[in-house]
Amino acid sequence: MKPYRIAVIPGDGVGPEVVGEGLKVMKAAQSRLSSSRTLEFEELPWGTEHYLRMGTMMPKDALEILSSFDAIYLGAIGDPRVPDAVTLHGLILPVRKAFDQYACVRPAYLYPGISSPLANQVPGSIDMIVIRENTEGEYSDVGGRVHPGTPHEVAIQAGVFTRHGTERIIRYAFDLALQPGRRKKVTSITKSNAQRHAMVFWDEVFRAVAPDYPEVQAESQLVDAACMNFVRRPESFDVVVASNLFGDILTDLGAIIVGGMGMAPSANIDPSRTHPSMFEPVHGSAPDIAGKGLANPLAAILSAAMMLEFLGEVQSASLMRKAVADNLAQGRARTPDLGGSASTAQVGDDLVALLRK
Repeated sequence: MKPYRIAVIPGDGVGPEVVGEGLKVMKAAQSRLSSSRTLEFEELPWGTEHYLRMGTMMPKDALEILSSFDAIYLGAIGDPRVPDAVTLHGLILPVRKAFDQYACVRPAYLYPGISSPLANQVPGSIDMIVIRENTEGEYSDVGGRVHPGTPHEVAIQAGVFTRHGTERIIRYAFDLALQPGRRKKVTSITKSNAQRHAMVFWDEVFRAVAPDYPEVQAESQLVDAACMNFVRRPESFDVVVASNLFGDILTDLGAIIVGGMGMAPSANIDPSRTHPSMFEPVHGSAPDIAGKGLANPLAAILSAAMMLEFLGEVQSASLMRKAVADNLAQGRARTPDLGGSASTAQVGDDLVALLRK
């Protein structure tokens, strides 16, 4: 069989450090299984350094280059030398939109060995997946400025919600809720009491889709109530579906209650598999600790496991997740954000050692 071709974009800040560990652990997991297909990685040096040299975050033919790969493994994008609006709109958003990666999948799971900042939470009590609409909504880049630089300057930012885009992400969430291991519940998040056009529309589509899934419990919450409930009763959530903005915000909160941003993997999925999907940790580039060996690589490693599972390498993905679970449950090598003193590379080495047992 042909190898899986994976484009690797280490990117900025801690990205190269955590991606390096992800690659290390992926290779170790694949080597355990004789049935696994070979992984072929190609590193693409795109990001802020490319921008500072060439004036763009990635080359003009970047999307054409990426389209030939089976998946994309991204470290992080963002650097204090360049405005975030430039870095985000120069790489991540164009890839998500061009490849129709409309389902952003962000799990939050409380592993044994990790203490939640919330009281009385036991391992496994928090087990949710936030499905974030990833190609339209509030991040559609529709708007502009009038009379810039004058006292009369006006800025307009519009959210775009299509029936096609809204319905497909809601159906994706319901389909996921029916998968083995889920609790057959979908919670839709809006702010329809204040945003009476787009969010009311989202609620209407959600109510129209729900009867097609009679086995699944469907509920709606306002985003401010959802934020409170993520804290006071996170165990009540299973699959959560939200717009681009609300999903973005809620998943940072979801990460913190299961141990921090270093525990937050994500996937940007094109469910049709027409284009490559992209897998990345949620935590960003963390420039303040870049190059110090302090970054927690587990989010990047768990993102790599999501990538292998999506490609069909389910056993390898399971081995990677078990190694992470064993590392945490046994109190082995862990980075300072989890109360340890190990370096980024030492955590990766420990997972490889676990995989070799």
